[in-house]
Amino acid sequence: MKTLPDHFSVYRSTPEFDADSVPKGLLKAHHTKAGTWGKIVILKGRLKYRILPTDENEMEENILSPQCFGVVEPTVLHEVEVIDESVRFRVDFLKEDD
Repeated sequence: MKTLPDHFSVYRSTPEFDADSVPKGLLKAHHTKAGTWGKIVILKGRLKYRILPTDENEMEENILSPQCFGVVEPTVLHEVEVIDESVRFRVDFLKEDD
């Protein structure tokens, strides 16, 4: 799993999502803007997180849990898949400290 860079802070968080309320956009390929990192925080259950292939690397899949968060790199296509109906999660967005 990727790691978050030092000297970055959360500037915004999504509401808490569950299996029924997860936005459809998160379930298909999407990305953050340049300079914006994401941290997928699992509060309960599990979620599959896919980092989609690029010219530089192959697809990566991880199972996220309360003990294992997901790191979203800027501009990198990714998606999530609900694999546990009890899942509850949020996404924190981070940017470099001023």
